Amino acid sequence: MTSFGRVISVRGSLARFGLLPTTQMDPSEVRATVGRFVSIRCANSAIVAMVTEVSCENLPKSDSYIAIASVDLLGEILGGAERPRFQRGVTNYPAIGDAVDLITNQELRTVYAPMGSDQIDVGTLQQDQSVTAYVDVEEMLSKHFAVLGSTGVGKSTGVSLLLNEILKSRPNLRIFLLDVHNEYGRCFGDRSLVLNPRNLKLPFWLFNFEEIVDVLFAGRPGVPDELDVLAEVIPAAKGMYTQHQSGDRGIKRIDAKAIGYTAATPVPYRLVDLIALIDERMGKLENRSSRIIYHKLISRIEAVRNDPRYGFMFDNANVGGDTMAEVISYLFRLPANGKPMTVMQLAGFPAEVVDSVVSVLCRMAFEFGLWSDGASPMLFVCEEAHRYASADRSLGFGPTRKAVSRIAKEGRKYGVYLGLVTQRPAELDATIISQCNTLFAMRLANDRDQALLRAAVSDAAANLLSFVPSLGSREVLAFGEGVALPTRLRFKEVPMHQLPRSEASISTVPSATSGQDMHFVGAVLERWRGATSNREAPNDPAANERPATRAPAVEAPLLQPSMGFDSDRFSLLKKPLR
Repeated sequence: MTSFGRVISVRGSLARFGLLPTTQMDPSEVRATVGRFVSIRCANSAIVAMVTEVSCENLPKSDSYIAIASVDLLGEILGGAERPRFQRGVTNYPAIGDAVDLITNQELRTVYAPMGSDQIDVGTLQQDQSVTAYVDVEEMLSKHFAVLGSTGVGKSTGVSLLLNEILKSRPNLRIFLLDVHNEYGRCFGDRSLVLNPRNLKLPFWLFNFEEIVDVLFAGRPGVPDELDVLAEVIPAAKGMYTQHQSGDRGIKRIDAKAIGYTAATPVPYRLVDLIALIDERMGKLENRSSRIIYHKLISRIEAVRNDPRYGFMFDNANVGGDTMAEVISYLFRLPANGKPMTVMQLAGFPAEVVDSVVSVLCRMAFEFGLWSDGASPMLFVCEEAHRYASADRSLGFGPTRKAVSRIAKEGRKYGVYLGLVTQRPAELDATIISQCNTLFAMRLANDRDQALLRAAVSDAAANLLSFVPSLGSREVLAFGEGVALPTRLRFKEVPMHQLPRSEASISTVPSATSGQDMHFVGAVLERWRGATSNREAPNDPAANERPATRAPAVEAPLLQPSMGFDSDRFSLLKKPLR
C-alpha cells in the first residue's frame, strides 16, 4: 500500500503527520478525516492512532504536504504478519519520517478480535461495518459500567441489548434492574421475573431506621421528638418478638439492650407490639403536651399501615414470621428457577416511598453479597440513576445515595456489580460515576453533561468526545476497560420482542367502535383503582407470581465475614418458594 503521510512531530501520546499529494489511491480511500484510525509503520510494530484534527491552514509554501493531521496514539500491533496481536499503550514511539497509512480491515479485525469466550457482540464499528464490536464481559461487569445518553437516542434499547447479551454469556449471573418507567417488562421474555406493588412482599421490618422514618413521614424530615421515641421502641419491639418466638411468654420482658438489637438489625417485629410500647410509654406521662407527641406517632403508623398503597410492606404486619430468607430468595433469584433476572417496576409505587424502597433493595443486594462472600454474583442496574444518587446532596434521599455509593466503591469485592443508566450524568454523584470503568456514551447535547464526560475519560480518548453532540440514533462512543480501544460504534438491531416500551403506551389508531373505547377506559380504571386498594385487578398476571403471604420462621444464623462461606447455611436460602 502506498503511504499517504509521514510523521513530522511526536509529543507524548500525540503525533502529527503530513498528508502527501498522492494520486495512486482512490479518493474514498485517502479520506483521513477526524475519527478515522491510521497505522504508523515503525521498525517492530504498527502503531494504531486516531485522527483528531486535520488542517491545511498556514501551510508553508515550500511544504510538500497538502494538509497536516493530529493523532492520538492508542496502541500497537505486534508479532508481525504471522501472529499479529494488539496491546494497549505504546512501547515503541514513531520516528520523524515514519510512514502513515489508513488502517486496513485486517488490522481492525486484529484490534477488535475477541480475546476469549467471555465477549459479547454489541454491534459494528462506525468506520468499518464489516468489523464486529465486542465488549469484554468480565472487565465491564467487575469494574462497573454506565450508559449515558439523552432521551430518544436509543439508550433504553442499548440497555436491553447489553443485558440480553450478558444473560447469554453469563446465564448464572443474577441481574436486578430498577425499571423506573415500567418499560422493560417484556424485554427479557421468560428469563425474568417482573415485580411491582401487586406481587411484591417487602416486609416493613427490613427497612432500617432512616428508611422507615422516610416512609412514616412521607419523604419529609422527621419530627425530632417523635424520632427519639421511635428509636427507643423499635429495638424493644424486636426484643418482644424474639421473646415471643423463644416461647418465653412470661410477664418478665427481655431487655432489648441485653439482646443487642438496634433499629437497623434486620430481625422481625410486629406493629401491634410497636404501638403497644408507644402507648405504654405514653401512659406513664402526666404532661398532656408530651402525650401529643406519642399520639401523633401512633397516628402516623396507623395511617400508613391502613393505606392500601403500602400493602406490599404491611400485609400481615401484626402476624409476624421471619420471612427474610424467602424475600431474598424471591428478589435475587436464589435459586433462579430459569429466571435469573428481576425487573423491579417502580412506576406503580407511591412516590413518597420510592426512594426508601430503592434504598432497601440496594442495601440488601450489597449486604447479601458481603455476608455470603460473593457466592452468588449479581449485577444491579439502576435506571435514571441521577434520581437516586444526585450530585446535589440537598436533593434526594441520603441513604439511597449511600447504598448506591457503597456498591460502586466496594461491591466488586463481594460479587455485586453496578450498571448505571442516566440521561443527565452531570446531575449524578461524581464519586459514583467515577467508579464506572466502562462508559457507553450516546448523544448528549448538554454542555455540563459533556464536561463531566471529559473529566471521566482518559486524555487519549478525550478528543473523541467532540462527536458526542452529533451522534446518530444507536451510535455510541465506548470507552474504558470493557473495549479494546475508545471506539465509535453502532449498536446492532434489537429484535422487536426485546424493544423497551412503556406499558402505558397505546395505539394511536382509533378503535372501531365507541364500545371498544369504553371497554378500554373501563380496563384502565380497574387497574387504577386496583393500585390503590387491597383488591387485585381481574386477570392481573402479576398475581400469579405473588409469593406466599406468610412463611414459617427460618432460623438461619447470619454469616460472618471471618467464617467464610458455609454451604449448609446458604442452602437455607435456596429452598423453593411456596
